[in-house]
Amino acid sequence: MAEVWIPSLLQRLTNGEDKVRVSGRNLREVIENLDARHPGMKARLLDEQGNFQEGVAIAIDGEISHLGLIEPLTEASEVHIIPAIGGG
Repeated sequence: MAEVWIPSLLQRLTNGEDKVRVSGRNLREVIENLDARHPGMKARLLDEQGNFQEGVAIAIDGEISHLGLIEPLTEASEVHIIPAIGGG
């Protein structure tokens, strides 16, 4: 199962957990399975068209995902959800 790192802004959906193990062969399956275990996660990550919300990036094994939801994963993958940081 991939290890998904949850940013502090989303940890209320995971009961305070900062990392969760989720199965899936690609990023789409991991997000679907993550949402099944922690309802509301998918809505925070994807818009109504199924694209990443503006300001959300995903890094897989240290690299920003360029294939989007079809990005393949392995059992040993680390998935980091990276929210935008506001400021000015």
